[in-house]
Amino acid sequence: MIKTKLLFPDRTLPLMVYEDLTGLSSTDRMSRSPLSVDDLLTWCAENAAFLEESLLQHGAVLFRGFSVKSEEALAKFAAANSPEGLLNYTDGTSPRTKLSAKGVYTSTEYPPDQFISLHNELSYSHRWPSRLYFACRVPAGRGGETPVADSRRIFKGLSSKTADLFLHKGVKYLRYLHGGDGVGLSWMKTFETSDRDLVEQYCNKGEVDHEWTTNGGLRLSQVRPAVAQHPKTGETVWFNQADQFHPTEMDPETRKSLQAVLKDSEWPKNVCFGDNSAIDPEMLTEIREVTRQQTVAFPWRTGDLMVVDNMLASHGRNPFQGPRSILVAMG
Repeated sequence: MIKTKLLFPDRTLPLMVYEDLTGLSSTDRMSRSPLSVDDLLTWCAENAAFLEESLLQHGAVLFRGFSVKSEEALAKFAAANSPEGLLNYTDGTSPRTKLSAKGVYTSTEYPPDQFISLHNELSYSHRWPSRLYFACRVPAGRGGETPVADSRRIFKGLSSKTADLFLHKGVKYLRYLHGGDGVGLSWMKTFETSDRDLVEQYCNKGEVDHEWTTNGGLRLSQVRPAVAQHPKTGETVWFNQADQFHPTEMDPETRKSLQAVLKDSEWPKNVCFGDNSAIDPEMLTEIREVTRQQTVAFPWRTGDLMVVDNMLASHGRNPFQGPRSILVAMG
């Protein structure tokens, strides 16, 4: 009775897996117990090849009706489907709370009126998750969707000029993490430690240029590819966060107010090409527009679980009203 279909018939993602009760009488439907995360794990184990193929084809799979709405349920599912282990949000750029030692976090805790642009998680880092797991504990009263877009189609939709420049130059990500008082995140929050030696070990391993400042802050600089090949499909994907790191991502009023109080070296996030040349804001506008054209979004329902291939699909967050609680794990 488990069926699959595209949630949006004219789009490639997400594929939805759901329980089809149309063949049951109303009495049988009423007496039927809701499906649980254990039922979902059984289905995934019996259909492992199909699930893997579906993720590689569509980039995102939505499981609806399986009651994955707690930290424990998400941790159980994510651990079973990422046997190599779950990742901590080390080197992250957004505020979130770790809910358990099992690798479950809140989704980004930006104010509800803010839109979070689509991105591939930690694509600026030397170590990123291959899979993301989103579980809906409480859907927002209005808005709050987690939009997704096909990274393959984003790359194909860009002009040859923009694609070639990013492909050949790469992207340099610049970050300033304060030492406990300042704009943005502290380095302690970012690396989930107050041990400088551990931070330096991470940076050295990832070839991240780093510099401690006299006021206890940390400057980071790293050059990463803007485009990648998926290790299993061999497909070319748009895999960077240049538009999200650039100051033009902010609304003009916020950007102007920060420019008045921050030195260039103290911006929480900034970006340029890998050769230190500036990125034309018109190119970033093009990237955002192509991404918008490929974006789909659906209202969350309590217990929904979405699995995302982090290279094949980008994700974001729409503004919302009312309480909202989306849990995240990274495999």
